[in-house]
Amino acid sequence: MSGGGSAPQFGERADLGPDDVCYRHPDRPSLTLCQRCGNTICTQCQTVSAVGVLCPDCVREAKPSTGQRMARSSRATARRVGDRGTPVVTYAVMAVCGLVFVAQLLSNWLGENEVTHALWYAPVYSLPDWVSALRYSDVAFEPWRMLTSVFTHSTGFLFHVLFNMYALWLFGRHLEQVIGRAAFLTLYLFSGLGGSLGVMLWAYADPSTIGVPTVGASGAIFGVMAATLIAHRAAGVSIVSLAVLVAINFAIGLLPGAAISWQAHLGGMVVGAATMGLLLATRGPRRKASRMLVLVLLGAVLVALGALYWVVLPSVPWLA
Repeated sequence: MSGGGSAPQFGERADLGPDDVCYRHPDRPSLTLCQRCGNTICTQCQTVSAVGVLCPDCVREAKPSTGQRMARSSRATARRVGDRGTPVVTYAVMAVCGLVFVAQLLSNWLGENEVTHALWYAPVYSLPDWVSALRYSDVAFEPWRMLTSVFTHSTGFLFHVLFNMYALWLFGRHLEQVIGRAAFLTLYLFSGLGGSLGVMLWAYADPSTIGVPTVGASGAIFGVMAATLIAHRAAGVSIVSLAVLVAINFAIGLLPGAAISWQAHLGGMVVGAATMGLLLATRGPRRKASRMLVLVLLGAVLVALGALYWVVLPSVPWLA
């Protein structure tokens, strides 16, 4: 079939017409059409998509706006946070410790050290005002430092904060996924409080330490590791390697001149293990009320121990 002016048939060569040029580059002939708007596009202007070849204008129109991208990102973040498998508390604690450490460094750089001084803990902060005033006139009764200290670290030893954050990332994520966010946050704070209690109670054995400040989340971290030991033991998992790791790190604090508060480590481990034991004893969907009750009772015991100086003062030399 070869009538004049007829359309080309299959197997025949089609000649480019005057309109068969790229709409953006008129000097470039092409037979490729945009699958969305039908404009002719050259090789440079073609974008391959799931629905075919698109021109630059259609690609730009199909791209979501900045507001739409932010909305999608927010929805995705909300889904990830809402996912029970995401260790939100662990990451939040790590973020807080990181921000506090940066604030400590900036404060030290300015030569003030106010951030560290405002957050660290010493047993003297648990003394009644009239007792501490006999020697520490600038120290008030500030028991909240027993918790704020667990978010502070020594700025003179970078590996202090790095080790603690790595240990929290290593053990905290798994433990939080196992026991839940609320229980993990409770365990972490109780362990940190237990570490401060270890420092405070040691003043009964060595009254000279009553004014020695301590910093670091080590007590809480050791509590998390001790809780992991208890959880693995209850699940029938071998705990030998983890027990050796905990023992080695605890022993480092006993070395002469280590300047590490082993008392905080010990207190954190004891309270962390006790908290985990209570959580395991009250596990199950039908025992939520019992779990909440025992945790409240444990918290009350820890608070009562924190107020022990108001009942029995340590044998501080300057009180004799």
